[in-house]
Amino acid sequence: SYGSFGQYTHEFDGDEQFYVDLGRKETVWWLPVLSQFSFDPQFALTNIAVGKHNLNFLIKRS
Repeated sequence: SYGSFGQYTHEFDGDEQFYVDLGRKETVWWLPVLSQFSFDPQFALTNIAVGKHNLNFLIKRS
């Protein structure tokens, strides 16, 4: 269960590279070598908000 926040993950070739803990608003890297890169969790939160808005719009139109 992902809770009320949902989930945001980034995968490559079927392997999860990182996910954003939406409750704590931080990026969690699976491999230590990848932690040298940065990913702003706010980007994930923005994408989720846009997705929810678009979904609600489509639900109202159908």
